[in-house]
Amino acid sequence: MLDFRMETFLTVCQCMNFTRASEELHITQPAVSQHIRFLEKYYHTKLFHYEGKKLRLTNAGELLRNASLTMKHDELFLQNEMIREGEELKEIRFGATRTVGDALMGKVLQKYLSRYPDAKIHMEVENTNALLNRLDEGKIDFAIVEGFFKKREYEFLHYSTERYIAVCGRNYSFLKKTEKVEDLFGERLLLREPGSGTREVLERFLSSQNYSLEDFKKSMEVGSLQTIKELTKAGCGITFLYEVAVREELEKGEMQKICLKDFQIFHDFTFLWRRGSIYADRFKEIFWRFSV
Repeated sequence: MLDFRMETFLTVCQCMNFTRASEELHITQPAVSQHIRFLEKYYHTKLFHYEGKKLRLTNAGELLRNASLTMKHDELFLQNEMIREGEELKEIRFGATRTVGDALMGKVLQKYLSRYPDAKIHMEVENTNALLNRLDEGKIDFAIVEGFFKKREYEFLHYSTERYIAVCGRNYSFLKKTEKVEDLFGERLLLREPGSGTREVLERFLSSQNYSLEDFKKSMEVGSLQTIKELTKAGCGITFLYEVAVREELEKGEMQKICLKDFQIFHDFTFLWRRGSIYADRFKEIFWRFSV
């Protein structure tokens, strides 16, 4: 069981404020300070420092946070395993980003269930940031994401590489001839919410070209991949998505690629879990069963 002082440490890491951490834990602020001092004395190092009035983790504190999150995750995984001890197939709890969940997981899980018809599966579909938080909290065991993540915090395996493209509706009428990304700035951009891997790929590309989302004169933020596709088909704007997510619409002629000379992007989908987990071999086994 994770030491109660480590629970205090993780709560302070989350709140970055001793008072809010004490309120979250329903203990006094002096008790929180005492728990942190105990850990600093035990590890012979400072875990936090102040930059002005803001509380920050030291490098040592960051190391302990990462290790503690993995221990917490493994403990919750162990509890789940012990409850279901003796069952032939263990429950699988994982997360998938929206593109992965909508475009890939249907066929993957169909194949998995054909081999393991009694399998217990719990899949959450969320954006990359939300899934990484769920993984850190031990709410899911692993995730398949399209977004960016800190490699020092997670172990990972390459799942697939997908083309990232600009698309519009079949009869979309552009304001001007389109050859480069900047030629699209006058169109309405349909994009996902902050924290989405699909959105972050576009943001990073635009930044590399000294542009940003604000260069589009009109934009509409939508948290649903399906709604973005429906709006795009209806001619309400243009969007940037993975080709695998709109393959059916492209084949039916409901959408068309926007050919751009300066836009050739491929991005990896990644299978990941907490770095240092004692269950790494189990997750690797599931990865091979989940391979597309």
